[in-house]
Amino acid sequence: MKIEECLNEHNMNQRLLRIRYAVRGPILERALAIQADLEKGVRKPFKRVIRANIGDCHALGQRPITFIRQVLALATCPSLHMLQDIPEDVKERVREILGECVSGSVGSYSPAPGLLLIRKHVAQYLTARDGVSANFNNIYLGSGASDLIKSVLTLFVEKVDGKPPGVMIPIPQYPLFSGTLSELGLQQVDYYLDEDEGWALKYEELERSWRAASEHCSVRALVVINPGNPTGQVLSRDNIEDIIRFAYKHNLFILADEVYQENIISKPFHSFKKVMHEMGDPYKQLQLSSFLTCSKGWSAECGLRAGVCELVSLQPRVLTALEAARSTQQCASVLGQCVVDCVVRPPAPSSPSFPLFSSERDRLRRTLTERALAAHAAFNSIPGYFCNPIEVTSFVLFKLKVQCLHFHELKYRQKQNRRPGLVPDEFYCLRLLEETGVCVVPGSGFGQRPGSYHFRTTILHDREEFSYMLACIRRFHLNFIEEYS
Repeated sequence: MKIEECLNEHNMNQRLLRIRYAVRGPILERALAIQADLEKGVRKPFKRVIRANIGDCHALGQRPITFIRQVLALATCPSLHMLQDIPEDVKERVREILGECVSGSVGSYSPAPGLLLIRKHVAQYLTARDGVSANFNNIYLGSGASDLIKSVLTLFVEKVDGKPPGVMIPIPQYPLFSGTLSELGLQQVDYYLDEDEGWALKYEELERSWRAASEHCSVRALVVINPGNPTGQVLSRDNIEDIIRFAYKHNLFILADEVYQENIISKPFHSFKKVMHEMGDPYKQLQLSSFLTCSKGWSAECGLRAGVCELVSLQPRVLTALEAARSTQQCASVLGQCVVDCVVRPPAPSSPSFPLFSSERDRLRRTLTERALAAHAAFNSIPGYFCNPIEVTSFVLFKLKVQCLHFHELKYRQKQNRRPGLVPDEFYCLRLLEETGVCVVPGSGFGQRPGSYHFRTTILHDREEFSYMLACIRRFHLNFIEEYS
């Protein structure tokens, strides 16, 4: 006799069933299956799978920064201090960090918000960046920015005036936000970025979105991703000021996802905190959370899961509750916290580690900038493709100027009799994968205006792999257009 299952898809948390995370979604699952087939010797029209679905820098060939890895090596194995070829500033850095750790070991828990020394260094970094004093008591270290963003969003899970809470997010957006809102039961309030204006964030669109949502929920927070992901744009200062005025008008909490600030290649970066304070009263009194990460920029230590959150103008009782909630997770990885310290306090120009650090960082920036410019030129040269100038050196969101994708989807369903939920840009990306081995992410996974079709690809591969990927995409697209013209 079969025992009745106590947990199944009908009585589990239904919010989890609604989560969609496109960068690790069905296209990637198919890519992994194809890779397994290739390893078994199954013949395909290509020899390898090119994973361009996620910005995992080291997985795509980017070499780690020596200074960071030396600090991590000594922090985990202090006996390496005896080695003569380890720079003295690395040894001093590790001595400082281990002096903060219980029993001098990174294997011991840190306080829930993070090691005090490193939080003070983060505060110094933010003060220098913004010209505004930062308080280490308002800084939290987490297991990547994603971990911290979820913690902050959890604060809004409460009805106001009998209405469910809502959070405004940009479309296109990074699916961390839509997925987290689904998990927490927060209402997703979409506002569209203007692709024709370089993915600008328009005040009028914010107002439209807020008015429509306010009829059925209490809009409590505004998410801004700057630099944009997946759009890759950098907001102008004027644009940021408009957003701050909007948030003040409607008493909204701002969540500023600023994790790609070290990847900007063509514009100055303005943090929301800096602009708020320079605008003066009453705007500098707005409540804000901003996020940094060590997974992007020159550090690119995705796997070590290290992030920073600064909270501005929150009441002490709110901070106490947040810290209590985070205490249930004990603390972020202490090794990840070590990476944070390296990022906010890199080698000084006078230190022995600086020459190598500087050359590695500058070479990386040059390479990624050249690749971004090459990608923009190459993709815009393909008939039927369009992308705005690339301002961030990690990925590109391209528009498919093809009007027959609905027909393609129907024809695909008739032939294959599978994946009934397939949408047009998923069909396109799946065909690209099956015919070339290139795995990109359909724009529908990030959200897009109805009737428009996009895909996002990373541009972090080495020169040879990058050129090969571009050639595959061009060949596929031209054949695709010819087939269905």
